[in-house]
Amino acid sequence: MLTARLTGRSALVNVMVAAVEKAGRALTRDFGEVEHLQVSRKGLGDFVSTADHRAEKILIQELTKARPGYAFLLEETGAIEGTDPEHCWIVDPLDGTLNFLHGIPQFCVSLGLKKGNEIIAGVIYNPILDELYWAEKGKGAFLNQRRLRVSGRRHLDEALVAIGTPYRHQDDENAINYTSRLAGKVAGMRRFGSAALDLAYVAAGKFEGCFALNLKSWDLAAGILMVKESGGYVCDAKGGQNILDSGTVLAANDHLFESLSKLLIC
Repeated sequence: MLTARLTGRSALVNVMVAAVEKAGRALTRDFGEVEHLQVSRKGLGDFVSTADHRAEKILIQELTKARPGYAFLLEETGAIEGTDPEHCWIVDPLDGTLNFLHGIPQFCVSLGLKKGNEIIAGVIYNPILDELYWAEKGKGAFLNQRRLRVSGRRHLDEALVAIGTPYRHQDDENAINYTSRLAGKVAGMRRFGSAALDLAYVAAGKFEGCFALNLKSWDLAAGILMVKESGGYVCDAKGGQNILDSGTVLAANDHLFESLSKLLIC
């Protein structure tokens, strides 16, 4: 399966796919033993598990072997300087940790590559569903071998929108404010607990849009490239392009981006 998947991709994407699939196999094994995992608590609704660290270690090893010198920005370890500072891997070894720890198969490995100030490649992999989303700047976005295109729906009352509201209680009022702006105007809202997969689903046309707050760059890097490469639009919560630094994102298909912006952008 792996050999078939790598056919027709650039050497760079091949490296990324091989790394996330190896990390994904480890997550799949841990998911089957989730009740036995050693889990430590970092804060309300923000957990780290043995699986996070194991998958992250695999990604560091595989990517360093393939591209020595590239820097890293990782959820668990933080920043690792490289001899080639222009290139930086942005890594979330397990996006959707809370789902994982509750036995819900809605989680993924998310890997982006930043060159200078732009994301040039991204891979998002749900190992339980064996869904591999990948994109390279200027070359399109794909689910396994199928080219992706955002949804063609044109009306808000037909739209399914993912909302990435924070876990922390102090943000409840802010989250309710945003969801109330959409209530009664869209067909439905979903909160699946994985920002990376929400963005991948916008790229694949499963969601018409998604809006999320209080994220980190590793939640966003791969997914925002996928949306752009599938014909969608993205911005931060103020309507700008400071997405990675702001930790906020609005992503939507080309027909509904303006309508959703009017409802959600400050």
